[in-house]
Amino acid sequence: MVHLAAVKNDKEIQQQKLVHGMEELDLSVNQGEFTESVYGSKFAATDIPKHEMPEDEMPSKIAYRLMKDDLTLDGTPTLNLASFVTTYMEEEAEKLMVDAFNKNFINYEEYPVSADIQNRCVSMIARLYNIPAHDDSTQAMGTSTIGSSEAIMLATLAMKKRWQNKRKAAGKDFSKPNIVMNSAVQVCWEKAARYFDVEEKFVYCEPDRYVIDPKQAVDLVDENTIGICSILGTTYTGEYEDTKAINDLLVQRNIDCPIHVDAASGGFVAPFVVPDLQWDFRLPKVVSINVSGHKYGLVYPGVGWVIWRDPEFLPKELIFNINYLGADQASFTLNFSRGASQVIGQYYQLIRLGKKGYRSIMTNLTRTADYLALNVQKMGFILLSQTHGAGLPLVAFRLDPAAGHKFDEFALAHQLRERGWVVPAYTMAPHCKEMKMMRVVVREDFSRTRCDSLIQDLAFALHELSKMDEKRLESQQEHVAARNARSLKGRGINQHFTDEKHSLQGKHGKTHAVC
Repeated sequence: MVHLAAVKNDKEIQQQKLVHGMEELDLSVNQGEFTESVYGSKFAATDIPKHEMPEDEMPSKIAYRLMKDDLTLDGTPTLNLASFVTTYMEEEAEKLMVDAFNKNFINYEEYPVSADIQNRCVSMIARLYNIPAHDDSTQAMGTSTIGSSEAIMLATLAMKKRWQNKRKAAGKDFSKPNIVMNSAVQVCWEKAARYFDVEEKFVYCEPDRYVIDPKQAVDLVDENTIGICSILGTTYTGEYEDTKAINDLLVQRNIDCPIHVDAASGGFVAPFVVPDLQWDFRLPKVVSINVSGHKYGLVYPGVGWVIWRDPEFLPKELIFNINYLGADQASFTLNFSRGASQVIGQYYQLIRLGKKGYRSIMTNLTRTADYLALNVQKMGFILLSQTHGAGLPLVAFRLDPAAGHKFDEFALAHQLRERGWVVPAYTMAPHCKEMKMMRVVVREDFSRTRCDSLIQDLAFALHELSKMDEKRLESQQEHVAARNARSLKGRGINQHFTDEKHSLQGKHGKTHAVC
C-alpha cells in the first residue's frame, strides 16, 4: 500500500524552509575544486534535492552518502512490530535476489528458468493447500503477484466476471454484484470492491467477536453475491475465521456461492502449526486462495500468490495471450514488467527450508507469541488474540477498563516509540464500541531475548504513564498530535482526502491497519 504524494508549489517550498537567507551566504571555498571528502564538498553545504531534478550531476560516492545519511532517520525494521512483512533473509538468498535485479520477469523467452521457478512455486503452494492432485481431472492454476493486494484484486475480478457470465446466460440482471466479508478485513478488500463496483456486505464484529459469523455471512448471500471472503488470520487479532462452517452451511442450503480464502498472513503458518484445520481446497466451496510470500512466506517485499481450483473459476476473457519479445504467454496481472528477484527468493525459501524448516520456524514463533501473551496478561492487559497455535503468532491486547487508567493505548504506543519500538495502537472495526487495542507481530527475527527487552520496556512505559497526572497526559497527547501533523505536511503526504467518508475508517473510525 503506497500513499499519495503531494506535489508542492514554489510558495509552499519557500514556507517550508526552517531558516531563510541561507542562499545569500557564501560559505564555500573554491566550490568548483574537486574533493574526495563527502562533507568537504559543496553538496554537503546545500540541501539535498527534494522537489526538482538538479541540473548538474554529483559524484556517486557523495550521492550514496547523502542518501544513506537521510535514510538513517527511518525506523529500524527489526523493531517495527506493526508489520507482518519479512525483515530477515539468509545471505545466500540475498545474493540470488541481487543477481536477478536486472531480470524482467515477464520476459519468459529471455529468462525461461525464472519463469519456470514461478511455476514450481505455484505447484508447491497449491499442493500445500491440498489441491486434489491425485485426481486426474485437476487443473489448478495460479500466478505470482506483487503481494496479496494484487492477488485479491485478481480473485475479486474472477469471481465478479464468473457471476456476470452466469447471470447473462440466464438472461438476468448483472449490474448489482455484492461480496460478503468481515468488517475487520484489510483495506485492500474495500479497495477491490470500490474499484470494481462491487457492493460490500459486511458481517460486523461485536465487542466479544472479531471474526466473521458463519451463519450471518451465509444469511447475507443472495442472487447477486459473487462470493464470500474468509480470512485465515485477521489483521487485528490474528484469528482464523471458520471457513469450514461457512462451507458446510452453503452445502447444507444448496447455495451456489464460492469462497475465497484470504490467507495473506496465515497461509504459511496454519499448514505447519495446525495441519488438521480445514480451510483450504479440502473444502469444495473454496475456489481460490491468496497468500503473501513476503509475510510468513519469509521473503522480502513484495511477492504474493493466488491459486485457483480450476479454470472454471477463472473466466477466459480475463486472460490475455501476449506476444512479448518473441514469445506467446498467458497473462492475468494488474501490472506487467517487474523484477524476478522476489519469486526467486520465494523458491529459495521453499527448497531451503522445506516443510520441516517452515514447521520449526512457525512453531518457535508460536511459542514466543505465547510467552509474550502470558507476560502481557500478568501486567493486567486483556488478551484479544489466540494462543497455542489457534491463530497467527501475534499478540493483540488492550488496557483493562476496570483498572481506571487515565491514558489509552495510543499514549502507550507513543511511550514505547521513545524506546525505538513500533507497537501500533488501533481502533477496532465498527460495532465494537470504538474499542482500542495494541498488536505485536512476532516475526522470524523476533528472538526470545528481544521479546524480553520488549516486555521490560512495556512494563516501564506502563509505569511511567501511570505516574502522570491528567494535565500532563493531555499535554503529551497534544504534543504527539501536533508533531504527527507537522510530520505529514513536511514530508509531502497528500492531505486533500483526509475527510473521505466512503471507507470503514471514514464512516466509523476503524483504523486501516498496516500489515
